[in-house]
Formats: sequence, C-alpha cells, structure tokens
Amino acid sequence: MSRIGLLPITVAEKVSIDIGKNNVVTVKGPKGELSLQVDPDIKVALADGELTVSRPTEQKRHKSMHGLYRSLIDNMVTGVSEGFRRQLEIIGVGFRASISNGVLELALGFSHPIYFVPPEGVSISVEEARGKNTIITIDGIDKQLVGQVAAKIRSLRPPEPYKGKGVRYVNEYVRRKAGKTAAR
Repeated sequence: MSRIGLLPITVAEKVSIDIGKNNVVTVKGPKGELSLQVDPDIKVALADGELTVSRPTEQKRHKSMHGLYRSLIDNMVTGVSEGFRRQLEIIGVGFRASISNGVLELALGFSHPIYFVPPEGVSISVEEARGKNTIITIDGIDKQLVGQVAAKIRSLRPPEPYKGKGVRYVNEYVRRKAGKTAAR
C-alpha cells in the first residue's frame, strides 16, 4: 500500500490546477507554471481544494507510479507557490564565485576559470562576505531542476576529505580523514 500516494494534496488559494486531456496536469501559481504528463492508468481528481491521485489495481507498477506522481504533483504545487532553494558553500583559499551577465564564474583552484550558464527557470545569486565562506544560492520552481543545477555545480570541485576544501551544500557533513603521519 502506498502511504504517500494516498495522501491528498492541499491546493493553496493562489494556485490553480487544470487536468487536461491525455492526463496532462498543469499547475499555475504566482511564481510560474509547470505541467506534467501523468501515466494514463493513474487517475488525478480535483475536488474541494484537494487533489487526489488513485491507481486502478494493486500491481507493483501501479503502486510505484501512484506514489511517484503524487510526489511530483505535490512538488509542482509547492514550486509555483513557494519555490525551491539550494545553497552551496565554497571553502578554500583563493576559491571564488561571481555573477556577471547572468553567468556564474567560478575560480576553484584550476588553471582556468569555470563558467556556468544556468538553465531557463533557475536563478543563481552569490553572497560574499569578508572572513566568511562564499554562498551560492540557486532558486527556481522546478525541484528537480534546482537540485540538478546544485549537484552539477558541486561536482565541479566536490569537498575533499583531508582539508575539506571544495564546493559543498550548506550544513553538509564532510567526513574528514587523518593525513599522513611522519615515520619514526
């Protein structure tokens, strides 16, 4: 039994949902508009400000899609009303980040700067304060896209275990290792 799939999705007043033909769910809100093609076997119904997702049978395929589509639609409702945010922290001497003309420029200890152009629907901002680590903030309405952009930027220089230098999520725990010890 899918516990997540059975939960109804509460729709805020400022969000409107349209269930079109071919099971296309379109969610509009103050921050934007998202749409999703739902599998034809899964039924989506809107009643009294609550959206419910139901499955036709107890087959494993239907059970897994039931919870999946409920979560995807819930993320769409949250995204168009509140949005999603991921924050990255750059740790290391000489590691810098800046935004110019909508392009993120990163200096991560390589012989060249790295330029990252954010995809449509994602905005990136950089906070630099003297004596503190640089914070990169990624905002958007699509949870998957925001997470993918954050993971891509982090993969450019993941934190290393000896000194902890690199790009990491804010409040991410990096397991540290002891370095070499001198031979006696």
